[in-house]
Amino acid sequence: MYEPYTIKDIAKALGLSTSTVSRALRGSYEISQETKKVVLEYAEKINYRPNPIALSLKERRSRAIGIVVCEIANNFFSQIINGIESIAYNRGYNVIITQSHESYEREVVNVQHLASRSVDGLLVSLSSETIDIAHFKHLHDRGLPIVFFDRIPKEISTHKVRANNFKGAFDATEHLILNGFKKIAHLTTAAHLSTTLERLEGYQAALQKYDIPFRSEFVENCHQGGKISDDIEQAVYRQINLKDPATAFFTAGDRLTIGCMKALKKFNISVPSQIAIAGFTNSDATDLLNPSLTCVRQPAFEMGQIATEMLIQILESRYPIEDFETKTLDTELLVRDSTKAS
Repeated sequence: MYEPYTIKDIAKALGLSTSTVSRALRGSYEISQETKKVVLEYAEKINYRPNPIALSLKERRSRAIGIVVCEIANNFFSQIINGIESIAYNRGYNVIITQSHESYEREVVNVQHLASRSVDGLLVSLSSETIDIAHFKHLHDRGLPIVFFDRIPKEISTHKVRANNFKGAFDATEHLILNGFKKIAHLTTAAHLSTTLERLEGYQAALQKYDIPFRSEFVENCHQGGKISDDIEQAVYRQINLKDPATAFFTAGDRLTIGCMKALKKFNISVPSQIAIAGFTNSDATDLLNPSLTCVRQPAFEMGQIATEMLIQILESRYPIEDFETKTLDTELLVRDSTKAS
């Protein structure tokens, strides 16, 4: 019968005390970085997993973290969840994943369900419909630790993690401009979301740098974040039928980027000879598309890891945390064929 490795096994193998190993696995400040590194590397080598039931009985906590995202099938969010799990399980936490499917009502139900299951904390990216965050504020005010990532609210004081949306949008738009595309349409999500606002600002800043007038008719808000393919198709149709249409698209999300390419193909628009396209996406298939897609990639896996570390820091702190951080991670522009000058 299989017997899982224990803290005692690690301690014996490394010649350390069980208390030292336990503290190192929890990331305790009492243990040196060198010792933590040795313990964590060995734990990973033997595939050590803490016993969540024993830990919850000992500490009177559920050792469970609730995750709230719009959609697991989205490449960006699936990579974030992988990052979350890579930290959580090694620190003795299980995760419970819920999907809002961009619905405010479903998000509220999911959050209530997670709270009723007594999760220790929440990792949250808001749905595209969420404007009122009272359901999060209520739980946060009652002491439930929450860390927000990607789509973040201003109203709650806590740790937050996001990509450098301004820089990613600026870089993609500037790249299109430098390749000769001056009329650039912007397909984006719900206007109130933090990501939407930051990417719109980056897009506008790039236009301003090169003295290109901002045209409001070039901005299309797909309020479901591209979940409904007809929304993207209709937005693309409106743009290509303007009196003075765009010669390029800058898209602000995974589904929007891929959906825009599909719509252009349906309308027999050649990329990039007729319209160029660059956009945010973490899809691993972008270099396999025809043409290959110029895209802004976000450090999704790292974002999930950092958000989880931040939440565990709150959960395991001996004292209330009052100083919170909003961490911004750099994006990367990958230049491929979809933005080649004709």
